[in-house]
Amino acid sequence: MNILKITSGIVASVVVTGACALGLAVWLGGPKPIAALASINEPFAHVDYSGLPGVQHYPARDGTALAYRHYAPATSGTGTGTATRRIVLVHGSSGSSRSMHPMAQALAAAGFTVDALDMRGHGDSGPHGQAAYVGQLEDDLQDFMRAVPFAGPSTLLGFSSGGGFVLRFAGGARQGLFDRYVLLSPFLRYNAPTLRPGNGDWASVGMPRMIGLRVLNRLGVTAWNSLPVINFALDAAARPFLTGSYSYTLATNFGPHDDYAADIRSAQAPMQLLAGTDDELMVADRYASTFAAAGKPVPVTLVPGAGHIGLTLAPAALRSVVTACQS
Repeated sequence: MNILKITSGIVASVVVTGACALGLAVWLGGPKPIAALASINEPFAHVDYSGLPGVQHYPARDGTALAYRHYAPATSGTGTGTATRRIVLVHGSSGSSRSMHPMAQALAAAGFTVDALDMRGHGDSGPHGQAAYVGQLEDDLQDFMRAVPFAGPSTLLGFSSGGGFVLRFAGGARQGLFDRYVLLSPFLRYNAPTLRPGNGDWASVGMPRMIGLRVLNRLGVTAWNSLPVINFALDAAARPFLTGSYSYTLATNFGPHDDYAADIRSAQAPMQLLAGTDDELMVADRYASTFAAAGKPVPVTLVPGAGHIGLTLAPAALRSVVTACQS
């Protein structure tokens, strides 16, 4: 009897200690402030936004009005038959449709119809940094395709974390909504060989909180999923336009699944990947081997001299993106 009491006491002590450690991780283990990263912030200071279309909205299934910008195709587009295809653009971490303006212009000039999204939690789409549940971004994208129909086929193109989300969607149950996928320097989770150490100084991740919330979510507890787990290295000029932090829900949803290799294997539609040789956040020359190791080799184009943000802004990089979308 004494042995049973002692054993029960030890078990109770372990449970209480574990619960306390979990609580401390969630409460105190959030992301730390991070210094602004010039290579991400400064290039946007030189972008000409004079031709930026106004924001339009579509209704999501929860009643939220989500934002996007529409770019009509140029009547003298250089692509063969491109006017019959739509490109749907997904911005990178912290960004918005505004971040994709030069790329959207280049694609529209080539004859594509282009719609650049403000993903939920960004830009004009709901409270910054927040989503209600993991999987809501996929629901939102499906709602966009229903609310803003297009007569021809559509390509889904995403950059950085948006590229990771595009991979998530390409490997999911609704992948048939698009017949082509283009990934630009995609984020493939923190343990991927393509990510530089320390996230390239772009993001401060509160790993204790992230891990603690993941444990709680596996136990069915989601009450604290709105807590921030990532801070981004924004400067003062960028903060009014971008999103400074992500909740656990948004950080978990805006990218591939934890098993990104399963997303790669599950994707059935044609897929292409582009990255810059001088990317400060990603190791560009590891993409081909990473996808091949997952069982789905994809064509990879490395743009000489392009950095991470340069892949969306530099003229040579934009020409490579247009070519990829035309093929």
